[in-house]
Amino acid sequence: MGTKTALITGGTSGIGKATAELLHSRGYRVMVTGLGDLDSAGLPADVLPVEANIGSLTDIDQALDQAREHLGSIDLLHLNAGLPRPGLSIESTDEATFDALFDINVKGTFFTLQKALPLLNEGASVVFTVGAAEGLGAAMTAAKGALLPLMRSLAIELAPRRIRVNAVSPGVVNTPAYSKMGISPDTIASWGEGVPLGRLGAPADIAEAVAFLASDAAGYITGDNLLVSGGIGVHARAV
Repeated sequence: MGTKTALITGGTSGIGKATAELLHSRGYRVMVTGLGDLDSAGLPADVLPVEANIGSLTDIDQALDQAREHLGSIDLLHLNAGLPRPGLSIESTDEATFDALFDINVKGTFFTLQKALPLLNEGASVVFTVGAAEGLGAAMTAAKGALLPLMRSLAIELAPRRIRVNAVSPGVVNTPAYSKMGISPDTIASWGEGVPLGRLGAPADIAEAVAFLASDAAGYITGDNLLVSGGIGVHARAV
């Protein structure tokens, strides 16, 4: 069997970057998409970063052209790119923000997978990053909440091709996105107090879950959502 390949959207920071680094360390050839100064992402030298906004179908096409050239085919498609806008009330959500949430989180995810299908090997793994939706504000909850039924539907549709489709749902993970939104380090650290395991999640925790779902060890798992939350939500599920 040849070297495995991975395409990770939103792979230049946080969960996506940690996943790229982990897979690279395990011998994958990896390409990531992202925005901004990709040279400063600090990725391993032979991980290819490509500038792409997955809310743009043109950008998706161009990124997949580069994936075809760089990777040839894809064993893991990690659909990780997303637009975080937590805490928006219904009163404070304007049309542009609502549209952007669905363009990136839903439309971009859908069309990246649709356009990547010709590159996916038989037996490939697709992993959505979903995350907890409740409590994030109505528009964010709606956009994130749309991904799980989409994932499950695609798992059934693509099963005849032996393409497995799953999701990871991180709990509270300490990523650069929060500081970029102006949230203070003390506030971020305080969130760990409500986690049963007593700490915030790290991007590497989620990367390990993605790597598992991509592996042969998960070869009989499809249409499932792996909650990686340090125990958040366990009480509610146990009642």
